[in-house]
Amino acid sequence: MSMRITKDMTIGEALEVSTDIIPVLFEIGMHCIGCPASQGETLEEAAMVHGIDVDDLMEMINAAAEGNAQAAMI
Repeated sequence: MSMRITKDMTIGEALEVSTDIIPVLFEIGMHCIGCPASQGETLEEAAMVHGIDVDDLMEMINAAAEGNAQAAMI
């Protein structure tokens, strides 16, 4: 069972839940995976900085994390 990623998690925390979200972050221009800011910035804050709707971002992130988790379970 996978943990759901929430908008109040930092980018670093979200990556601890699932590294499968990296392509989603890159696709929308968040190349801050290794950036020190990613350890203290929430996904909601990052979405605001990048001009992205946080709800859309969370939908994409959780779809990637859950989809890959389900594929790994098969």
